[in-house]
Amino acid sequence: MLEAQKIQEEYYKKTAQNYDEMHLKAGEDEEHEFALSFFSSIIELYSIKSVLDVGAGTGRTITFLKDKYPYLHVVGIEPVTELREIGYSKGISKDTLIDGSGTSMNFKDGEFDLVCEFAVLHHVARPQDMVSEMLRVAKKAIFISDSNNFGQGSVTSRIFKQAVNSLGLWKAYNFVKTKGKGYQITEGDGLAYSYSVFNNYKLIEQACKTIHTINTKGKSIDHYSSAEHVAVLGIK
Repeated sequence: MLEAQKIQEEYYKKTAQNYDEMHLKAGEDEEHEFALSFFSSIIELYSIKSVLDVGAGTGRTITFLKDKYPYLHVVGIEPVTELREIGYSKGISKDTLIDGSGTSMNFKDGEFDLVCEFAVLHHVARPQDMVSEMLRVAKKAIFISDSNNFGQGSVTSRIFKQAVNSLGLWKAYNFVKTKGKGYQITEGDGLAYSYSVFNNYKLIEQACKTIHTINTKGKSIDHYSSAEHVAVLGIK
């Protein structure tokens, strides 16, 4: 796990200067842009006064929220120094974008009304640990926008993956597929695990009174089986 974490940190160090360009160019990351716009509507609906962004990167969500809702108390945690430095260069204060790990957050229970993450969980070896921490420090709700590996690929590929998962063999299959590493490395995304937001659905269900899901990429009514990316809103 430590080796994987080091690989990912090195990737972000090397790509920090081009991070925003890589992820914000036309046609890229549109699922999270859509999710972010949807997410912002929750602010007024639930009278949100404070937001924590986990894995804030260069501060895209922070900037978006502060521009739209100046009264919000927004904090982002990001473990990679180089990404935080880019955020500071854009005018984000060091009190707003701080060093921190999403799996062990130095915040009190229920310290923030709303806790969110965008495209971070599929980079985490134990995403359930991060979701648990998000639920702990959230007073009103959590919002995650991430991948759904079981809805990605061709129809045949999706059916196969869903069948393997239904038999409880996904971890074993993925272990063999990745030759024991559990992750893959790509130029555009660095180190990433095969992850689905539905992996942590039961965990969110236990802590929240209601849950809402929306497909941020794809068009099927069945998000699990065919939506490549999914946003999940859990209301406590």
